[in-house]
Amino acid sequence: MRVNDEGLDLIFRKARSQNGWLAKPVTDEMLRELYELMKWGPTSSNSSPARILFLRTAAAKERLRPALSAGNTEKTLTAPVVAIVGHDQRFYEHLPRLFAHNQAAITWFAGEEKRPVAEITAFRNGSLQGAYLMIAARALGLDCGPM
Repeated sequence: MRVNDEGLDLIFRKARSQNGWLAKPVTDEMLRELYELMKWGPTSSNSSPARILFLRTAAAKERLRPALSAGNTEKTLTAPVVAIVGHDQRFYEHLPRLFAHNQAAITWFAGEEKRPVAEITAFRNGSLQGAYLMIAARALGLDCGPM
């Protein structure tokens, strides 16, 4: 099976960072559908370290102002929803459930001596999941303006 050219255009070839938005809200249902789709993207050891915070209110988005560059302020504050993608550096605590076929996987990351491995794994895979979030958003007809 293969995605057709129209789908490839939507997700990749004609998908560019947006600088303006339609005055249409993004519903709770759409955000749930978005998350349910993106969470299936593969990560190493099924680690899934990304943690996503969706901001929709003007007050919530306004709190971002000090962290925004001048060129990104207006498009962030006027977006119907802003997704902050972070990562959980203690993701490995969930591996017994997420990577259940290898119960020893938690030992690859747990403990002070393994902290550097856990940190880089969380950063790399959380970033990967951020990309999955954008691909899923585009597949569902949403625009993205990553920054």
